[in-house]
Amino acid sequence: MVEHHPAPELLAAFSAGSLPLGHALCVGVHTEYCNECQVNVQRLNKLGGQFFEDLQPASISENLRDSVFSMLDDTPESEQIIVPTTKQNSDIPRSLRQFIPESYDALPWERVTPSIETAKLCVDTNGARVEMLRIKPGGNIATHTHTGDEFTMVLEGGFSDESGIYLAGDFVFKDGKHKHRPMATKDARCICLSVTDAPIAFTGFFTRWLNPLLKKGHMR
Repeated sequence: MVEHHPAPELLAAFSAGSLPLGHALCVGVHTEYCNECQVNVQRLNKLGGQFFEDLQPASISENLRDSVFSMLDDTPESEQIIVPTTKQNSDIPRSLRQFIPESYDALPWERVTPSIETAKLCVDTNGARVEMLRIKPGGNIATHTHTGDEFTMVLEGGFSDESGIYLAGDFVFKDGKHKHRPMATKDARCICLSVTDAPIAFTGFFTRWLNPLLKKGHMR
């Protein structure tokens, strides 16, 4: 059962289409796991539709209307639809299949520590890094805080930190107010979707030297 959800204002922004790509991706994946948030988004969509129905249509000039209809007339009636030939894994959330067409294991993983690997999916227009994390059973990330917002969606396995336990389907939000040391559960690997607006900042005595390297890596 999903225990951790996006805040109501985040769901409202998702419904309105005003979230950046990476953030919307995390919320969209969460709604595939969570019936409660899926229903809430549907309600928000319906409410937004009713709002637009109540709006009075704006008047437009004859030239603009003629120009739009002319463009429609020039549009081909049908276009060829290209169906991907790669076999898609049904275990991958629909929202992620454009980035992960086959499987998590097929991604170009890069080892960060003996227990942590990352695979970059894309960089959003606002500079946020959208990437996957894969943590070995019992592996952990050193204690750190955040210099921006971090959205995390647990896709497989689970991890815990000072705030609780997060399992598949859980949505986790952290920012500069939080300091934590995530640790994967010991019974299975943990795979997460992560979106970071800015680099994390290690706070431990022996790991602070990594912070300049992380800043460079985040800007790649």
